This record gives sequence, C-alpha cells and structure tokens, in this order.
Amino acid sequence: MSAKKSFNMNPAPLIAMIAVLLLSSAGCGHWVPDSPSHGSSNANRPPTPTPGRAEDPASLGLVHAKIIQRAKAIEPQLIEWRRDIHAHPELGNFEVRTARLVAAHLRRLGLTVRTGVAGTGVVAVLEGASPGSTVALRADMDALPVKENSGLPFASTQRGKRFDSEGFKEVDVMHACGHDAHTAILMATAEILAGLRTHMPGTVVFYFQPAEEGPSDFVPDGKKTWGAKRMIEEGVMDEPRPAAVFGLHAWAGIPAGRIGYRAGPFMVASDNLDIHLEGRQTHAGRPWDGIDPITLSAQVLLGLQLIPSRQINPYANPSLISFGVIKGGERNNIIPESVDLKGTIRSYDQAARKAIHGQVRRTVEKTAESVGGSAKVGIVEKYDPTINDTALTNAMLPTLEWATEGDLAEIPAVGGAEDFSFFAQKVPGLFVFLGITPRDQDMAQAAPNHSPRFYLDESALVVGVRVMAGFAVDYLYQHLP
Repeated sequence: MSAKKSFNMNPAPLIAMIAVLLLSSAGCGHWVPDSPSHGSSNANRPPTPTPGRAEDPASLGLVHAKIIQRAKAIEPQLIEWRRDIHAHPELGNFEVRTARLVAAHLRRLGLTVRTGVAGTGVVAVLEGASPGSTVALRADMDALPVKENSGLPFASTQRGKRFDSEGFKEVDVMHACGHDAHTAILMATAEILAGLRTHMPGTVVFYFQPAEEGPSDFVPDGKKTWGAKRMIEEGVMDEPRPAAVFGLHAWAGIPAGRIGYRAGPFMVASDNLDIHLEGRQTHAGRPWDGIDPITLSAQVLLGLQLIPSRQINPYANPSLISFGVIKGGERNNIIPESVDLKGTIRSYDQAARKAIHGQVRRTVEKTAESVGGSAKVGIVEKYDPTINDTALTNAMLPTLEWATEGDLAEIPAVGGAEDFSFFAQKVPGLFVFLGITPRDQDMAQAAPNHSPRFYLDESALVVGVRVMAGFAVDYLYQHLP
C-alpha cells in the first residue's frame, strides 16, 4: 500500500518513550495493576471512584507510557486468547462460547457486565476515578461459513449451523475476517484500562457485538434486525450514552502493525439484490414459441451495469452492482420458465443509494416487459455506509501517531461494508484498519479477508491494543470537564 502520510510527525512517541524510561528507572518495569485485574482474587471489588477529581492533562504522557508497557506485558495472553477464539469460531447469533469467555474476563476485572445483548452480545462499563466524558469501544465476535485452509496448528475444525431459504444446514466455520483478533484486542484493552482507572476520568463502555457478518439463524428480510442495529435498538447507546465510538478491523494487504485510516466515507452501504425473471418455457429449437428468461437475464445484467457508469456520477458517488448467483434451467434443450439472480448493490452516499434502487427496479422491470416477460425485484438494505467523523479523525491522529510509533497511512475508501456504521450514525465515530500481513510478504499477493487462507501476523495485535486504549484515554483527556 503506497498511501502517503498527510501530516507532520508528532512529538508524542518521543514523550511516551521517555516516560517509559522514567517508569523503568523508578522500578516500574513490571506490571503492577492499579486496580483488580486478570486473576485477582478481589477482582469483583473495583476501587471506589474519587468524585470530582480530574486528572492533570500533563500526566497524559505517563499514561501513554503505561499503555505501551502494559500492552507489551499482556501480549502473550493476548495471543493465547486470539488462538483459542480462532480454534473455536462461532457463526452470527451463535457466539455462545466466545461471549462466555469475554464476560468471565470482564467480570474478573470488576466491570459492570451485561450479557445476552442482541442475543449473544456483551456490554461492559468501566468507571474512571473522576468525572468526565464517555467513550465506547467496539469489537465483533462472529465467524464465517468458510472451511479453513491456513495450515495453522490452531486452525478451526469446527462446524456450525446456518439458515437459508431451505432451512438449517451444517457448514464449516472459520475466523476468516479477523474477528477473533478484534475480540482478543478489546479483552486486553479492557484489562489495561481497568488497571489504569485511577488515572482515568470519565467512563469507557465496551461493546462485544454478535453477527457483524450477518445472522446465521434467519435470512435477512429488511424487517428483523441483528448485530449493531439490534444492540442500538436494545438501548446500549442510551445508558451510558457515549460521546464518541471507536473500532478497528484487521485488514489483509496492509503491513502488520500499520494503521490505515480515512476521514469521511470509508466503507460502503451494502444491499442484497434478488431478481426473479419470468418467461415462458419452450423447446430450445423453437425459442419463438416462448419467452426466453436466460437471454433476458443477459440483457438485465448488461443494462444494470449502465447505472453506476452512466446514470450515477461515478466521480462524485462511486457505486457498483455485482452478481454472485444466476440460476435457471435443467436441460440444454429446454428454455426454462424462469431465472433467478442474486447480487449486491454498493454505494457510499445515501441519496445515491436510494436513486440506484429506483433505477434498478425500472431497468429490470422495463427490460422484462420489452420482451413480454415479467420481473420481481427485491432489495434488502443491510448496512449503511461507514462515515468517519472528520473532526474526530483529525483529533485522533496524534493518538495513532504515538500508538503506532508513526506507522500509519491515509488509505482509499474500500468496497467492504460494516455495521459499525450504525454506531457511528448515533455519535461521532472513527473506524480504522489494522494491517495484519507479514512485512516480508508481497502485499498484493496476501490472501484477502474471507479467504480460507486468510492469515494474521500476530505481531499486529499489540498495536491494536495500544490504538484502542489510546483512543479511549486520549479522548477522555481531551474532554475533561
């Protein structure tokens, strides 16, 4: 990835490293938690916050140093969590084991924990030692219906159930999109911040979300919700209400440990597109006696490609319409009665999205009508575009600078979708990519997210912890009462 950095070097990394040296020389080179943490016998008894005390922003450099130090100390446990979750993946709305692991850990830290949120989600609240703002950190927990081919010693051999139009089917399951890493990173972040609560103003809320990849227990129909949207409907952002929300995503094709960011539109809106074309069955040698839905499907496919290139300004509003399924016919010499197509509509702008929906319906229906056939078009809106708040992004650039030791880059918007978008509609949000491809590998040849060969360089995990902890602490210090 060759994106250029668009800002000057920040002195924060140097300050943080000096602070680390000062801490080490003062005998603070080992992890001594400031509050109950992993494995503590009194972990369910957090220290009582001191009302009215606001930390001096001058001490923020020391807090950064502690985050760096403790992230390194927890790295072995972080990797162990990730490997355990990777070996035991669970599909959307079935993340029972993962949620149990997360909740037990958060309770040991003395956090206030809610389970069963949006089905299998977990929400935890950490109160700082003095009044302040509230910030939310999010990780998704679900896996994909993919058969792993990574060759790792902890590779998944799990099977799960996934519901489709024909009912439940047993499928292979793999963490092929890094959600195992996201979960482990946020578990470690919670432990570090819990240990720093005496240095923290305000409140941190942790969202461990189910079903980001979609539900596995029903087919989306535009009516029933799941994942982030369902969590919001159940009130997770009402009490306590965050002032900002942050998340990250492991991303192949970016060097391990590098952060990719972008202000404004970052990820697309994603809509399911289902088309049923009705013709009239006949012998293939006498096509004039019927209405050929296969030829009609070809006309529809080509006609739809004119929408993002000719009916929507591609410079102002990039969009695409792609198809992954075409089904029709049983024999080579019978023109079938119907053809079904399944695809996706992707866009970055809500107004353009609505316009595309209308143009898709018109193109399909009028094309079918022109040959004497008929058509039914179904569009289900799944995820809205992920828009990073520009002011929040700019405010957090110094955080990314010290947390990555300057290894970050502004990157182009991508064609993937994320339901983090729903959180970021409620309050200002920032979502970044964490590079996970080994640095000695050709980035262009890296197995992409959702591949059975998806590979995550675990050296990136500790950077993810520093970033997420840094987001929380720096935002809270920037918004002291």
